[in-house]
Amino acid sequence: MSLSDAEVEDTAKALVDAETHSKQIGLLSLQFPQLDMSDAYRIQSGIMAHKLDAGRQVIGWKIGLTSKAMQQALNIDIPDSGILFDDMAFDTDSTVPAGRFIQPRIEAEIAFVMKEKIGGANVTKNDVIQAIDYVTPAIEILDTRIVRQDKETGRTRNVNDTISDNAANAGIVVGKERHAIDAHDLRWVGAIVSANGAVEETGLGAGVLNDPVESVLWLIQRMAQYGQQVEPGHVILSGSFIRPLECPPGTSVEADFGSFGRVGINFG
Repeated sequence: MSLSDAEVEDTAKALVDAETHSKQIGLLSLQFPQLDMSDAYRIQSGIMAHKLDAGRQVIGWKIGLTSKAMQQALNIDIPDSGILFDDMAFDTDSTVPAGRFIQPRIEAEIAFVMKEKIGGANVTKNDVIQAIDYVTPAIEILDTRIVRQDKETGRTRNVNDTISDNAANAGIVVGKERHAIDAHDLRWVGAIVSANGAVEETGLGAGVLNDPVESVLWLIQRMAQYGQQVEPGHVILSGSFIRPLECPPGTSVEADFGSFGRVGINFG
């Protein structure tokens, strides 16, 4: 049985409060054993409603769980998605204020900025390409308003916990470089990711559903199920091709994409 509207509303509010007060809540999958993916996206929509009521604006969308390794780890076979809000945007090489996030991590990604409205279940890959304004290097900042592991049972978050928590999305940093969609073979666009000067991760765009454009197509088709569409100017984070990198206070991160550009962020 699905969650009631009241349970969805209360849970969305609890997650917004957890973010506001930097205090995690327990696993939703333990609190609600019946929680499924549909419920999780209902909770996510509830979070969006709260944030819009508070004056926030939607600036785009993020896609997660696009790599086979992450899907197998969570025993799923599809990506997930979350919502980007205007207060999540940080300038490259800026500093995140101390205490802004609970347990921040970062991922390196290719970001797409759209020039046209696009939506619908029958959208094609070519339609997506035509709607793209430019692509740019990006870092996604992740955070967890839900505990990663329950202390008493040892159970860890599942995909429905993560989706409910706005797909663990917390921030976005985009580079200054702008490239036409056909300027690079995005499957071969890669990054060397360093923390405090030490290389921690490397990866290629092909790790994202074999082509990051396919990830954007998946998002648009999924959004159509909920009557949503991508608007002009929206930023889409297409999914990470590295493992999440922990960023405790004092961490400085750089993602070097070579000829594609670079992006950095510091944690106070």
